[in-house]
Amino acid sequence: MLRLPDELRGAFKEPLGPVYTDSERLLSETAGPIVAVGDVVTYHLRTADRDPDVAVIDGKTKREAVGDEIRRVLSGDNPRIEVENPAATLSEELLAALRDAVESDENTVVVVTEGEEDMATLPAILVAPVGSLVVYGQPDEGMVGVAVTPETKADARELMTQLAGDTDAAFETLGV
Repeated sequence: MLRLPDELRGAFKEPLGPVYTDSERLLSETAGPIVAVGDVVTYHLRTADRDPDVAVIDGKTKREAVGDEIRRVLSGDNPRIEVENPAATLSEELLAALRDAVESDENTVVVVTEGEEDMATLPAILVAPVGSLVVYGQPDEGMVGVAVTPETKADARELMTQLAGDTDAAFETLGV
């Protein structure tokens, strides 16, 4: 549905919010729902006794399989939605799954079985309610916490319009 053009790859490397190395400090920043994008981020939140309302995982970190301890902590009883999402893309399946997971009354895990979850942060910001916190990993630095506000939603929408593909259909799939 949407693809990250090669010339924009650098623009998506800058963190969209503050970087945290301490889960407890990150969690003190919000009382609202949390959407976690990434296996290691989800692991750290769960080991800090905060199961994210929505987690998007793919079984990898830095394109390598996660270790046994992370895999153990990420397994659980939460409802799961399995999707395919090729690298550097946002598939319609992933967008619909994010929307459904955010709308669910249960903590839900979106599992990318084929591809990767790296691009899920922007649509997560768009679909999460104002007052939420979207958390994703910043490789070799920590966790980025993005407070969902009307301003961060507008910024995420603007960044998504720079992706190649049908952004109107993507926004429609997200329900935004």
